[in-house]
Amino acid sequence: MRKLPSVLARTLTSGTSASPGFPDMSKVRSKLRDIVGASTNWRDHVQAMQERKALHTLLAKRQEDLPPRRMKDSYLEVILPLGSQPEIREKYLNVHNSVRFGRILEDLDSLGVLICYTHTKQEMQQRSPLSIVTALLHDGDYSPVLDATFVMVARDPENKRPAFVNPLIPESPEEEEIFKQGELNKLKRIEFSTASLLKMAPTAEERNIERNIFNRIFGGFLMRKAFELGWATACSYGGSRPFIVSVDDIMFQKPVEVGSLLLLSGQVCYTEKNYIQIRVHSEVYNANTREHHTTNTFHFTFISENEVPQVDGAFSSCS
Repeated sequence: MRKLPSVLARTLTSGTSASPGFPDMSKVRSKLRDIVGASTNWRDHVQAMQERKALHTLLAKRQEDLPPRRMKDSYLEVILPLGSQPEIREKYLNVHNSVRFGRILEDLDSLGVLICYTHTKQEMQQRSPLSIVTALLHDGDYSPVLDATFVMVARDPENKRPAFVNPLIPESPEEEEIFKQGELNKLKRIEFSTASLLKMAPTAEERNIERNIFNRIFGGFLMRKAFELGWATACSYGGSRPFIVSVDDIMFQKPVEVGSLLLLSGQVCYTEKNYIQIRVHSEVYNANTREHHTTNTFHFTFISENEVPQVDGAFSSCS
């Protein structure tokens, strides 16, 4: 038997064959649809949203009314059978015959949402009254195994107001440390939200579902598209193949409605030797008012095969 680590981690595992004990990503997304009662087509969307409104009565009035949960209660592991299923492998490979990092980000986002629903699952409830959406991807490092922390927020069935979730009880000194780090990260996010790369350059230390049930673009899909643009920007600027090193905090400021005019722009904002930091700015354009609204900011750090031109002061736009 495989021994689990003392501090349980949320992971994606690659293997040569699909283990019957671990679901793949298609099962993860199918499970999410069952939990929230999502429509699988545009025609049934209005009816599905009306049904979710009735779930308001299931929301807790106070967090104290919800049973506490342990970290291991929401432990999930997912397998990517890239070795045994060529049709899946084809979707994850890029032209260089390596894994598409953007796809992994998209999968991790889906897995993070399912973990949240597992943590908040109540007995005798077929469908969850909570709407779990991605608020932030915190510091994803790729060296060589991806380790990323997602911040999710729980809202009411119509995704309009905050909702309470089950309290978390750390059971060991290691879990206590993780819990404390979460509090510190919360303070950092508040500080980070007051600064923007539009106003200030980074310091030397910085480096198949497309819509959700609320008819808004799925956060993982946006991350994948932003990463692919960031990679192309780094490739264009450096003149050689770039490799992802780190993904800085990704802030989801506003949702992107299906049907919106979405604009993505990439900029080189910092370079040092072979390193390139790319900022991808996502905004929606209202054709009626001619207004632009920022929805997301993405910061990716790449390393190029060759030394790249240095950027001093003003940003270099390469989108």
